[in-house]
Amino acid sequence: MSSQGTLYNEGSNASSEVVTWAGNVSTHASEPQKKNLFLQSLYLEEQNVPLVNGINGGTKDLQNEIQDTDIVKCLDRGVQFWTDFSKVHYHPQSLYEVNGLWMDAQEFDNYGIGRDVFTENLRGEEVCERLRFFVEECDHIQGFKFIADDSGGFSPIAADFLESIADEYSNTPVLLYAVRGPGSHMNLRSRKQTVVRDLHDAVSFSRLSPFCKMIVPVGLPFLSRSKASTYLNIEDENPYHCSAVYAAGLHSASLPFRMEAPGPSADTSDTAGALDVNGIVQMLAGQSRQNMVAILDIAMPAPAMTGRQNEKSLLGNLHPLTPEVADDMDDLQAVESMTVHGAIGSEDHRASVSEVKNAINAEYEHATTRPMFCHLSVARCPLPIPLPFPSIFVNLVGQHGELLGSPILGSSSRGSLDVHSIPMAARLRSSCAILPFLENRLGNLRKFGIERGSLGTELLRSWGFGRDEVEDLGETLAKMVKTVNPHSEISSDSD
Repeated sequence: MSSQGTLYNEGSNASSEVVTWAGNVSTHASEPQKKNLFLQSLYLEEQNVPLVNGINGGTKDLQNEIQDTDIVKCLDRGVQFWTDFSKVHYHPQSLYEVNGLWMDAQEFDNYGIGRDVFTENLRGEEVCERLRFFVEECDHIQGFKFIADDSGGFSPIAADFLESIADEYSNTPVLLYAVRGPGSHMNLRSRKQTVVRDLHDAVSFSRLSPFCKMIVPVGLPFLSRSKASTYLNIEDENPYHCSAVYAAGLHSASLPFRMEAPGPSADTSDTAGALDVNGIVQMLAGQSRQNMVAILDIAMPAPAMTGRQNEKSLLGNLHPLTPEVADDMDDLQAVESMTVHGAIGSEDHRASVSEVKNAINAEYEHATTRPMFCHLSVARCPLPIPLPFPSIFVNLVGQHGELLGSPILGSSSRGSLDVHSIPMAARLRSSCAILPFLENRLGNLRKFGIERGSLGTELLRSWGFGRDEVEDLGETLAKMVKTVNPHSEISSDSD
């Protein structure tokens, strides 16, 4: 993919000549990545080229199905980069390529490597100018929904970018999803690697959090072993699989931002519970104890709203995508925002908005523990499963996401050719269940970075952090712990 995007066919205006050099110039260029079958099919569709076995015909036939099957197999076996399955047309201002680092993504794996990347060579000014372009196109800004990979060198880049946003748009709320794949938890073969990872996680989180109004950590060490994957076949070492689950969760959780607000002309028969970014931030991080760290739970796919006794409830199917969360922790001050869309009702038909509301209210009435407050957003549209979606559903998931009573014979995993859409539920909650996540980061920073003779002192110094800065990071984490649990022993300074 070109760093200029794919819209308008704009090329780079930069000259390839080096005007300050009179000698010979040699160019070393790597071969471009070959397009896979999916990207080739998109290209041919755009060129209106008829295909003998293509997918751009109007009818489905056996040859067409074989072509689609080949594409699915190609994606399941050969995805290396996110561009391999992206079908989005990008604006020329949307993509920014970081040049001059002379390393690949695997080497760009800790906080110190990316510490000064944003501020060097006017990169920060260029990135902020691109953001400014889109802001000026807006009639009104709800807020910034920021998704950052905080597992490596992009974390300090994100922190510097967020700091610039906070300075320039001080009255605009920022909702940050700190997302990471399972690769950051794998291949930790030595004590040193474990210390580096623990320090990175503590530093990264404490540096990102001051520049947003609410932060949602997303990314389990082993997604395949989690309860969130009850109806999914996930390969943890395959980012293509994991990213699909996380993307589905973020899409569903942010659906209220895209709903039409109720009004005289608003059609409320298909949606209810619209929110903007500021509304959800104030609800979860501005109420009660004012905890800014939220948990993301999903049910993928969500169970039917039939209320049958032999079926597990929707609340019982919601499981966290946020790591290091305490299970079954009672919290009388918990605040939740739940989104349910495409729910299935009786006779496998889409449930109405009122049916979903009644079913959820009935579940909360019979629940042993209830949050202090819960906002519910409902939409009748399900989550579509497009062609590039990976084959991750178990053989108990039907064509429209319904959960079947018996498995479908012939395949262990089902994808977009078998499952066309699914009902989804996502929940953002402010709860003391996040306490282990915060305490672990604070404890690791103190153990490896603050205490005398700690193993990570020199490492932090090489990342550019002096002792005072490290202590400030510890204080930031301690305040978060104390906000969630004022009586926590680890939140007090024991040095």
